[in-house]
Amino acid sequence: MLEPDYPLRTPRLDLRPYESSDLDHLRAMYAREDVNRYLYTEPMGEDELLASLEKKVGRRAWTGEGTGLNLLGVQRETGDVVGDVAFWLVSEEHRTGEVGFVLKPEFTGRGYATEMAAEMLRVGFDELGLHRVVGRLDARNAGSAAVLERLGMRREALLVDNEWVKGEWTSELAYALLADEWDDARHDL
Repeated sequence: MLEPDYPLRTPRLDLRPYESSDLDHLRAMYAREDVNRYLYTEPMGEDELLASLEKKVGRRAWTGEGTGLNLLGVQRETGDVVGDVAFWLVSEEHRTGEVGFVLKPEFTGRGYATEMAAEMLRVGFDELGLHRVVGRLDARNAGSAAVLERLGMRREALLVDNEWVKGEWTSELAYALLADEWDDARHDL
């Protein structure tokens, strides 16, 4: 088991685990149509938000394959929650992780997603000893693709119409970064 020493600190943010009092922050992201556009989920109602919050509160440590973190990014200067970041241990055998992020719309375009995801890459490579970290997204999500590219991740695949999501076929982009590439990538951030 690995539980980071919280909060994780980036230049502008503290990354902390969800707490049971964070329902409003979850609602500000996952109850919105525009935020869910490229996610697997539809905007969540109150019951779904409560169930999601309960799961996210429990995701504060890696306890084995398939487990992960859900953390909120909080501006140190203002205390504003800008979004959340997730990091999963996909395979212990292959030492692979996966990063993902969601921002409140009013905080997009300011580098917060890059900052949060970079910290997850640091933890994954430096503390978990991962060999590879991937990022997967809806191919129409140009903003998230740009974040992964800023992190130094390479686009490895375009999977055309590979998933039936919300009543339509969607394509998926797959990005990845290896541990030995991370040293160069982190210096460019």
